[in-house]
Amino acid sequence: MSAPKFTTLGCRLNAYETEAMKELSAQAGLTDAVIVNTCAVTAEAVRKARQEIRKLRRENPDARLIVTGCAAQTEPDTFARMDEVDAVIGNTEKMQPDTWKDMAADFIGQTETVQVDDIMSVTETAGHLIDGFGTRSRAYVQVQNGCDHRCTFCIIPYGRGNSRSVPAGVVVDQIKRLVNKGYNEVVLTGVDLTSWGADLPAQPKLGDLVMRILKLVPDLPRLRISSIDSIEVDENLMQAIATEPRLMPHLHLSLQHGDDLILKRMKRRHLRDDAIRFTEEARKLRPEMTFGADIIAGFPTETDAHFENSLKLVTDCNLTWLHVFPYSKREGTPAARIPQQVNGSIIKTRAARLRAAGHTQVAQHLSAQIGKSHHILMENPHMGRTEQFTEVTFATPQPEGQIVTATINGATDTQLTV
Repeated sequence: MSAPKFTTLGCRLNAYETEAMKELSAQAGLTDAVIVNTCAVTAEAVRKARQEIRKLRRENPDARLIVTGCAAQTEPDTFARMDEVDAVIGNTEKMQPDTWKDMAADFIGQTETVQVDDIMSVTETAGHLIDGFGTRSRAYVQVQNGCDHRCTFCIIPYGRGNSRSVPAGVVVDQIKRLVNKGYNEVVLTGVDLTSWGADLPAQPKLGDLVMRILKLVPDLPRLRISSIDSIEVDENLMQAIATEPRLMPHLHLSLQHGDDLILKRMKRRHLRDDAIRFTEEARKLRPEMTFGADIIAGFPTETDAHFENSLKLVTDCNLTWLHVFPYSKREGTPAARIPQQVNGSIIKTRAARLRAAGHTQVAQHLSAQIGKSHHILMENPHMGRTEQFTEVTFATPQPEGQIVTATINGATDTQLTV
């Protein structure tokens, strides 16, 4: 009998949950199974999931094949109809020990093939989700799941449910344990991180959580925040940016576009000037702050003029790390029903121009670091990351998981060198 094989598609949160499933399935004694943790963010993501399932079935003809994740949650019948699939379980079910106990039994033909409940009825984030994981240098702690917003291009709330928060005390205790295990950096993650606390007593904000962690875990060298919605940033988070050197000067922003009309059609809650104002204010408080951002190219009705506003936003906000998404029509979302869909070749061209602008920004950032001293967290003996999450390569091996201080002496197209 062999241990289960896991394949993860999609986001960091999926990777996080795969680690939790590995623990749950091991505790249940599951063997001879292949588990695919799917992504539903675009129609292309679902197509890739189906493709991966067929490939895994060919490679593992005798294993039980279980499909879970966001695509399994949003369209379970799609996967249940596939001959390659033995069971489909939802995003809530995959985090429950009893589910894996059933799977460890000879469940085929004894339990329902599809176990997917209404994700909107879930009101709590499973406790074991805050068990950190990562490399030996960096641990990820999920503090929030789900999303209460309904952007017109996004299917994720229907895969993740409404926003739920892990209580601050539970988060702090987990981070203390991670620090005691030797982790030098912790990353807070979630689906809609800046909505953390809205469902908790007294409705604390993300900044409250950050300040509490830094105060109560004084031995934590570095705290990092993953993707945030800048319009929801609170006063305490701005104070932490200004006064807490252990909070890393790097934020990834969910911007999506640079034109006000398209932002309204996306049902975003910020306007172009809001994004520019936030990045300017954050840099005044912390001059070394760097920003990444998600930007969609080719949203329905996007004209050349709309797109140029997105392109200009890259320099107006001085963004460094771009995640460019060519718009992909996602059935089940309001945007998919908009008649004026942009031609695919135009979308491809616009995405390429955004990526080129991103490459220029990265080159400027790398060039500006030469001659500067950085505290670098080593991910492996020859590569680490600066406070701004920039990769640094070392010719001489360094201790993995440690923070080393070094002066940057050069740069390639994508990395700094020591």
